[in-house]
Amino acid sequence: MPTKHELMPALQKTFHALLQMLPIIFGMLLLTSILVTLFPREVITQLLGQGNLADSLVASGIGSIAAGHPIASYLVAGELLSAGAGLVAVTAFIVAWVTVGIVQLPAEAMLLGVRFALWRNLFCFLSSIAIAYLVAFTLKMIELT
Repeated sequence: MPTKHELMPALQKTFHALLQMLPIIFGMLLLTSILVTLFPREVITQLLGQGNLADSLVASGIGSIAAGHPIASYLVAGELLSAGAGLVAVTAFIVAWVTVGIVQLPAEAMLLGVRFALWRNLFCFLSSIAIAYLVAFTLKMIELT
């Protein structure tokens, strides 16, 4: 168990680090909110209805920028599917939306390093496309679509 003399300096360092990150966190949340409003559902569904590789690239790109919360992704996916967007595009969008964070990249780079942040985001972007096709293929194989 840490002593009071060890705990207080650690709490002070943590508090100062949090204060330094607040402008970045606030900016990230503000930018995310602005970007999400720039892409209304109607525009996204028009871009995601062809069922080709371009759809998944566009969807992953938009999802990477828009960045959202995992719980909300179920609602967004349902709305996009009901509006006529393809399963591959919706899956790519949602996976990128939850895993890739272009808006959060400055904060992530500051905390974890630029190289790690860039590689993680690139890997997640490419994975979102692969996962989208694997989901569609799997559902087709078990005849749920």
